[in-house]
Amino acid sequence: MIARYTRPEMGRIWSDENKFQMWLEVELAASEALAEIGEVPAEAAAALRQHARVDAARVHAIERDVRHDVIAFTTAVAESMAAANVAEHSRWFHYGMTSNDVVDTAQALQIKTASALIVKELAALAEILKRRAHEFKHAVQIGRTHGMHAEPITFGWKLALWYDEIRRNLRRFESAAEDIRVGKISGAVGVFAHIGPQAEARICERLGTFMRPTSPPWP
Repeated sequence: MIARYTRPEMGRIWSDENKFQMWLEVELAASEALAEIGEVPAEAAAALRQHARVDAARVHAIERDVRHDVIAFTTAVAESMAAANVAEHSRWFHYGMTSNDVVDTAQALQIKTASALIVKELAALAEILKRRAHEFKHAVQIGRTHGMHAEPITFGWKLALWYDEIRRNLRRFESAAEDIRVGKISGAVGVFAHIGPQAEARICERLGTFMRPTSPPWP
């Protein structure tokens, strides 16, 4: 994001630090869900939740050598497990998953958080427009049509129209944000070869995302 134009709250959501933290949250949710269905040892999932850490600077440093963002990320997390003397549990980190499982699902979490912030601000704008519409309901101004002066209107009426438009926009935005709150945890090329739909459903539920439709895309 362009720092000079980015508000601090939104900038934090899309920072590298938060991006990698969201990657880690997806991985930990996956480990815990897989432990629930017996595919990952419960003690490994618990150790990962307790000790796994990620540092953006370290990920970038590793990526310069390995030239792969997710490999750099998993390596950095494995280092944190080794530093906590629980390196043996690192083998269960990223188990059965592929890069896009992590990246796409984490991005859905970032979008979810960013959308909530935008909804909050849109709702605040709507309330301001509503208040100002009442304030200026008797403030007469020139109406316009075809670029020329026309019948008189009030500035409050114009603000009321903007208020109604913002409410419609808010409903559309909330609907769009809901449509993209989707997780994807189905392994390489998305065919559930190493991780099943049952696991994907559990992981997505933990993360507060929808599971993708699993039926074939043909009739």
